[in-house]
Amino acid sequence: MLALSLARVNVVIALTISSLVAGLVGGMDLHQTIDAFNTGLGGGAQIALSYALLGAFAVALSHSGLTTLISRSIISSLGQDPNPTNTNWVRWLLLLSLLVMSMASQNILPIHIAFIPILVPPLLHVMTKLKIDRRLVACVLTFGLVTTYMILPIGFGGIFLNDILLSNLTSNGLAAVREQIPPAMLIPAAGMIVGLLTAVFISYRKPRIYDEAKVLVAEPEETLNKRNIIIAAVAILATLMVQLETDSMIFGALVGFMIFSFSGALKHVADQDIFNQGVRMMANIGFIMISAAGFAAVVKETGEVGTLVASLSDIIGDNKALAAFLMLLVGLLITMGIGSSFSTIPIIATIYVPLALSFGFSVAATIALVGTAAALGDAGSPASDSTLGPTAGLNADGQHDHIRDSVIPTFIHYNIPLLVFGWIAAMVL
Repeated sequence: MLALSLARVNVVIALTISSLVAGLVGGMDLHQTIDAFNTGLGGGAQIALSYALLGAFAVALSHSGLTTLISRSIISSLGQDPNPTNTNWVRWLLLLSLLVMSMASQNILPIHIAFIPILVPPLLHVMTKLKIDRRLVACVLTFGLVTTYMILPIGFGGIFLNDILLSNLTSNGLAAVREQIPPAMLIPAAGMIVGLLTAVFISYRKPRIYDEAKVLVAEPEETLNKRNIIIAAVAILATLMVQLETDSMIFGALVGFMIFSFSGALKHVADQDIFNQGVRMMANIGFIMISAAGFAAVVKETGEVGTLVASLSDIIGDNKALAAFLMLLVGLLITMGIGSSFSTIPIIATIYVPLALSFGFSVAATIALVGTAAALGDAGSPASDSTLGPTAGLNADGQHDHIRDSVIPTFIHYNIPLLVFGWIAAMVL
């Protein structure tokens, strides 16, 4: 799957072909493989519909004039002939704001990636003016999406650390308590910080030129109308409240879109056209999520993930350092294939916990091993929310490639440091 994606084969095709390969190599026949794949497809349907409705809501929002107001306000603050100091100030403020929003979306307002296709496309005007490298923005967004749930036990972090990680550790024989989880994940999280700083100050600090005409085609500047802007603000607030109340991006985006439809704010544009534009914008992401669910189902159905992990003990011998490294490496491969660190923990904890205890790893080290092995690959996976979300926003004008501009940059800057710091945590805790 990774090889096909790097060869620039469409990710949906790469996932589908790889599902067949996984099933056949794993000992299943063609019909069993296809049945498992088809069964798994349903698991991605909900998120695909969520993306489609969010896309429609995002396009509706762009036609309300609110996003034009935001862009114009930021651009006007630069002046007609911005000096370097002013430009740098706005650049840092923009990146910091996106970082804070991505972190808040996991814990304070647990809306996950729902904010990205709504907030980011209108800011492409500003990013283009400032010549910000969108690969840097992808790294900033992914950092906030992943690192936050690794260490803060609130919102999605509470689900990851307490409901999934802790429960799977204890059910497999580890005497861990809730208070031990976040501290054990601090050293691995430090690796994420190193990756972010590298992206900001070294890899993508230079300006990058994008075609502003393409941005204007994708995100046209609308005529400002005070009534429409008020309606847009109400729609955003209603979307947020409904999503938090129902825990459903689908109904949140639906309510927001219907407010636009019935208010008359979009009477200058046909509702059907807006809905179709939004679905087209998000269709690729949705199909990737559906295909990824089918791929994950086939991989699980083969039963070979457990075989892969268990075979480590034959390779490792009594080398504790090698044991930690290989456990993390296998976790990376599993998570990149499945696309979700949340789904990876139940798969690997069953075998990782007894294996870690047999090598004499402490409770804290075992927590770090399993938690890091699951988080590895979330950033850098072609099928992960943490890369698909940024791509959904940054590629609104077709100038941001999912593999080259989201997957590869986040893999390099986060998976490699996370592998190193996860290994250090396992050895020192």
